[in-house]
Amino acid sequence: MRIVIADDAVLLRAGLERLLTDAGHEVVAAVGDAAALLAAVSHHRPDLAVIDVRMPPTFTDEGVRAAVLIRQQDPEVALLVLSQYVEERYASELIADSSHGLGYVLKDRVADVEEFLGVVTAVGEGGTWLDPEVVQQIFVRSRRRRTLEALTPREREVLSLMAQGRSNQAIADALFVSAGSVEKHISSLLTKLDLPPVDGENRRVMAVLRYLESEDRT
Repeated sequence: MRIVIADDAVLLRAGLERLLTDAGHEVVAAVGDAAALLAAVSHHRPDLAVIDVRMPPTFTDEGVRAAVLIRQQDPEVALLVLSQYVEERYASELIADSSHGLGYVLKDRVADVEEFLGVVTAVGEGGTWLDPEVVQQIFVRSRRRRTLEALTPREREVLSLMAQGRSNQAIADALFVSAGSVEKHISSLLTKLDLPPVDGENRRVMAVLRYLESEDRT
């Protein structure tokens, strides 16, 4: 198949090109940033684009943003996204529209040449392949989000104020309720978040972390 490679690491990019060429594929372009990737895909109309998540200039999410744009503009181009770490929010974003011709693989998997080439073929033919670690993280995130959605509006207000570091009395003052009412809301939300009553302060910290994680990734 005809493939475009996008990775800012020159050695990895060259290695992928050699690997795919030796396997009988045609690498029509190998580039190092998202802008060049979009231009190459538009020009060559490849069967598959192999894309690193983090590329210049900020090395955050340029690659996956380009992948989302490619999927919107030309859904026939299969996408195989490579990532150094598990970044499930990006995988979830790509899957949201369609999982057809989509792969999300940790770079460590490339070391297993036979497995990697199998993934390339499967994704290029329209299949889906998600790294097992990514699948696990998506499941954990989804489960935590469902748990937070079980909170009442008032409990979410209380949790939001807890995240600001406010004491029970300060929360009560902000919501114009009694301190006892706040304690009941906190007890209820901690139970819903499945945080065992072992260490009161630790439970509050864990609850706030889950709230902040939810707010950052929704």
